Amino acid sequence: MPRLAGIANFNPEKDIPSLTNKVILVTGGTGGLGEQSIRALAKHGPQHIYFTGRNQKAADAIMNDINAENSGVELTFLQMDFSSLESVRAGIKQFAHDRLDILICNAGVMAVPPAVSKDGFEVHFAINHLAHAMIIQKLLPFLTRTADMPNSDVRVVCLTSEGWKGHPSGGILYDKVRTDKGGMPIWLLRYGQSKFANLVYAAELGRRFPKLMTVSVHPGVVRTDLVNTSSFADSAFLYIANAIQGVSILTPEEGVLNQLWAAAGANRNDLFNGAYYIPVGVLSNSDVNKDKTAKNEELANKLWTWTSEILDSL
Repeated sequence: MPRLAGIANFNPEKDIPSLTNKVILVTGGTGGLGEQSIRALAKHGPQHIYFTGRNQKAADAIMNDINAENSGVELTFLQMDFSSLESVRAGIKQFAHDRLDILICNAGVMAVPPAVSKDGFEVHFAINHLAHAMIIQKLLPFLTRTADMPNSDVRVVCLTSEGWKGHPSGGILYDKVRTDKGGMPIWLLRYGQSKFANLVYAAELGRRFPKLMTVSVHPGVVRTDLVNTSSFADSAFLYIANAIQGVSILTPEEGVLNQLWAAAGANRNDLFNGAYYIPVGVLSNSDVNKDKTAKNEELANKLWTWTSEILDSL
């Protein structure tokens, strides 16, 4: 079985066109797939790359490397803690451009112990969904303004996971999302709920703002800190589960391909707004359509409305 299906010959260095004058923002950019995304995109001459994270030292090292390799590429680190919406709000205020062409919602956590965020939400849901929803909503004026400019190609890429299929009945347990276990004793279910939210929120964003090209992507199971820092039991479960399915564990260089393809490599006319893609560039809406909850537009609207009300109240 090939390690990567679909567009397995996608090469970011050759297949991403010039990004001249484009402004990009990548969340979770101080390591893993976020860092890989920044380094790859910087090679194509964008005007500016913003990236988020908590570690200033790691951010400085990345910026120094890129500046040494790509003269003229400007970078700004937006320091923020995704477990605190106040921190996210403060960090995103540092966005200083009047346009935004590419937003990659990459940051995330998996298999963390039961806990609530600083705002009182189950931590997977808080970091993977609510923090990104705040960033998207705060940056929507810039995204939509850019989409109205001549020859624009504005894209929002939301990382989800095949774990979205493990969502609870009804999609989101709204009445229990303010508890440390979210009403679910197993982390895999809590993670699945947050990844379901990423998938459905992206689809709703695509419906509400059709001038933006919004897609959700699964990077594959990748050897990043998301997996490497899991407990022995959790890591063993992931490796065994994927081995049974015949799915390869990818390197970061392989795992970043799907989001790079969606953000900059694919021809816009080949993308479907609100769609879900697995590596690399494989449209996987058949899986979504088989899930009555995932394809339910009323539930997607409920998630959007509920999320907006939560963000407005904090």
